[in-house]
Parts: sequence; C-alpha cells; structure tokens
Amino acid sequence: MIAHLLAATLALAAGQAPRATPAARGGPQPALPFPTGDVQTYNIIQWDPNQLPRLYERSEQLPLSDEELTKLSQAGFEPAQLVKMIEERRCACDASADGLIRLKKAGVDKNVLAAVSLHSLPPNRALDLLVTLDFTGEGRTAREAFLYFFVDDGDLTRVFTANLPELLQRQNSHETMVDRSDILIAHTVRRIQLAGNVPLKTYGPHRVMVAASANPTLTHPSQLTPAERAKSQTYTFDYPRGSLQSLCRLTAGYRRDAVLSFKWNFEGSRFECEWN
Repeated sequence: MIAHLLAATLALAAGQAPRATPAARGGPQPALPFPTGDVQTYNIIQWDPNQLPRLYERSEQLPLSDEELTKLSQAGFEPAQLVKMIEERRCACDASADGLIRLKKAGVDKNVLAAVSLHSLPPNRALDLLVTLDFTGEGRTAREAFLYFFVDDGDLTRVFTANLPELLQRQNSHETMVDRSDILIAHTVRRIQLAGNVPLKTYGPHRVMVAASANPTLTHPSQLTPAERAKSQTYTFDYPRGSLQSLCRLTAGYRRDAVLSFKWNFEGSRFECEWN
C-alpha cells in the first residue's frame, strides 16, 4: 500500500514540474539589440561631480554685441576680463564662421572667441508676432475683407493674411471696449488679438508692408490696386542674429464707414519690435 502511495506522489510531482523551454534545452537564444564582442564596464560611483559643466552666475545687464566686444578688446581689456563678461552677460554675437573671422580680424583674442562660441545666444529663427485688430463703431463686416502682412526674407516674400469676416463671426473671439477719448461721443471698440510665428532666415534690414484688400488670393504687394497701395503702410526693422526676445506687435485700426454704417474701413496700422 505504501509503495502504491509513494508511486502516485512521485507521478503527481512529475506532472506539476515546470516544462523546460527550448532555450533551456539548448535551443536557439533570442537575439538582443546589443553588439557582441568587446565590452566596457564603468563604475558610476567613481564619477567626479567636479567634471560636470560649470554653473555660471548671470548678470542682469544686456548681452554684449559684436561691436561692444570689439570696442572693449581694442580698448585694452584683458582676454580673461572679456571672457568673464561674456560668461556673466552672454553675447548677442554672430558665432558663425564668418562672424568669428570678423572678430579675429578685429583683434579679439582666441580665448574670447571660444567664449563667444560657447555663450552666444542661439540664433533667431522667427519672430513672435502679436496682431491686434480694433474695430471702432457699430458694424458687421469690413469693406476690405482681408488684411495682408508682407515681409521680405532675402529672395523670398512671406505673405500672411487674415480673413476678417471669418474672425468677426467667431464666438468669443473678441472683447468689446468703450472708447471715451471723445468727451461728446463714446465709441464701441471690438478688439481681436492673434498671436503667431513668422519664420525669418535672413538677418539685417527687412521691409514690412501692411495692407487691406478685397482680394483673397494676393501673393505679392505688386498685386495690390493703386487705391489699396495708397492706404498701406511700409515699415523697416533690423533683425538681429541673436537676442533675448524677438517680439513684434502689429496693430490695425478699422472705423465705421460714414455712408455704409454696417461696414468698417481700414484706417491704418502701427508696427514695432522688441529684441532685448
């Protein structure tokens, strides 16, 4: 009897034992995404925290420019002093190959050039544009239904447009104010604000034209009618290679037509930029 119980117990234990996988039986091993061959082992406990990048104490002064750096260098400031200034204030400098060559030809020390390469502000790639549209007086639509913003970018003209009827029909897309600058008549002003990004690849002087048109398919300022061109405004700005900020503000004003009281006429614009 005992022999039979012992045989049954051994059979049950054998049935519950885990089955061997093909790999455990000497089958093919699964491929791992690591190269085979030489290996290198590192002990992270032995890492030296002093090898981490330095932390620089930044000054609240504006960054240095190429012209200021050249002037300081030619005035006799020691390279170590200039490097310290760049570490504290950073540099809105041209750190491209051509820019560094210009600084070297102007007599700037090689250690200062290395600091410029390390601490210069990143190059600007685009403008942050805030557009404000003010519609003064009661009305329903704009006579010139499209607002255009043209900006030259080297051999390219960038065109930005706003469909005003579409904007005015949007729910909760504007705020209403009361203009009391006229002590006799209070005017209702509907304000719409749009924020966007204008990519620019070339640095230096740029031209901007702001115009209103009834044509929804303009691709160049030359397509404006003489009347539309006469009411447009042209601006210029100097686009820096690097700056703490690249913010431009465009304000366009519309006023109720004297004859067609349900329409607004384009009255003009204002354009300004901030860099530092």
